[in-house]
Amino acid sequence: MKCPFCGQPDTQVAETRTTDDDSSIRRRRRCPDCERRFTTYERAELALPMVVKRDGRRTEFDRKKLQSSLHIALRKRPVGVQQIERAIDHIETRLRGSGEREIAAQRLGEWVMAELQRLDKVAYVRFASVYRNFEDVDDFRDAVDALHKKTR
Repeated sequence: MKCPFCGQPDTQVAETRTTDDDSSIRRRRRCPDCERRFTTYERAELALPMVVKRDGRRTEFDRKKLQSSLHIALRKRPVGVQQIERAIDHIETRLRGSGEREIAAQRLGEWVMAELQRLDKVAYVRFASVYRNFEDVDDFRDAVDALHKKTR
């Protein structure tokens, strides 16, 4: 594996272990040139269902896009990278387990919101405001009220 810092084409594996949910392999690597360390994740690439957008377009599921969306929603919130990766892994597992060739973007969005609700309530409301296209303060109030009802 190429070093992301100096570009050295050969790095050394310092440690290998499986992730908590056994869905991937985590490798700590060290570059022999610059001596810096970094982590890589290795996971099986299996065919996931196509995502059907509201306008009917079909796109491939994009883990990086999902990861980016979660990072934006969780920016400056007390949620670790491993927790985010686990949430993404849960969503991918649900996608694979669905047995479907296509999945509605709306259904996928609901799964994302469920993971965010579990991780961080503020991030959940942030995501919901974009996903559900909130237009005024009442929409935010309704989302917060719904959260309070679910947690009681």
